Amino acid sequence: MSDTIYIGYDFKVNPLQPATEILIAELGYTGFESFVENDEGLTAYIQKDDWNAFILDGIQILKSDEFKITYEFNEIEQTNWNEEWEKNFKPIVVDDLVTVRAPFHDTPNTQYDVIIEPKMSFGTGHHETTHMMIQHILKNDFNKKSVLDMGCGTGVLAILAEKVGATNLDAIDIDNWCYLNSIENVERNNCNHISVYKGDVSLLNGKSYDSIIANINRNILLADISEYAKSLNDNGMLFLSGFYEDDIPLIEAKCNEHMLKLDEIIQREQWVSLKFIN
Repeated sequence: MSDTIYIGYDFKVNPLQPATEILIAELGYTGFESFVENDEGLTAYIQKDDWNAFILDGIQILKSDEFKITYEFNEIEQTNWNEEWEKNFKPIVVDDLVTVRAPFHDTPNTQYDVIIEPKMSFGTGHHETTHMMIQHILKNDFNKKSVLDMGCGTGVLAILAEKVGATNLDAIDIDNWCYLNSIENVERNNCNHISVYKGDVSLLNGKSYDSIIANINRNILLADISEYAKSLNDNGMLFLSGFYEDDIPLIEAKCNEHMLKLDEIIQREQWVSLKFIN
């Protein structure tokens, strides 16, 4: 994939929140693959093959009078991505228990140390949705459980799930770059129980899990919840994120159709993460 070319957009956002999170969500729906937040806003990346000159026309927050958002863009060779994200990627600590860091950061003193080289993949722990999913994993029993990380991105959630005791894990992403990156990160963290697959929800046919983690977006979740329900073992746990507080009624109604009961809500800013049980 060394010849893949990306377009990088540098956005300056004022005020930063909640505009930055809204902008990330809208860009994600449009096809942007990766985001790096900074003190002035964020940089967003999209493959040149998926880009067109009108790509931002549907981004509603750019038309809002509440925020001042300016941007410029340029082509970025994928081979230069390491340099791009290393300039901005700082380690994060969740609940004083987990550190998510890059290979070049110092070894932390937290109980769990997750080493991620994200490159063009989503899921460093910096985004609210990933942060909340990490909190769910810390608060619930994953010991000796079978786990699915659907839309795994960097593989960070599957990796943490193994570190807290899960013994049979599948990590799935439809994006080839995420698939390859997850394999690298699984090996980097010396995980022995994670199988990484490229594909979508159709790969779940005939499989079952004690816990399913899906940090994607609302529309994909709504389309796939029925398949998650079929694949969830009795007394199983389903963790969903990638959507806003306003989306909870839609998500809960769809889960209720499949005998899944809302058990817990975690919220950060306007983002939420939900735990369902069967």
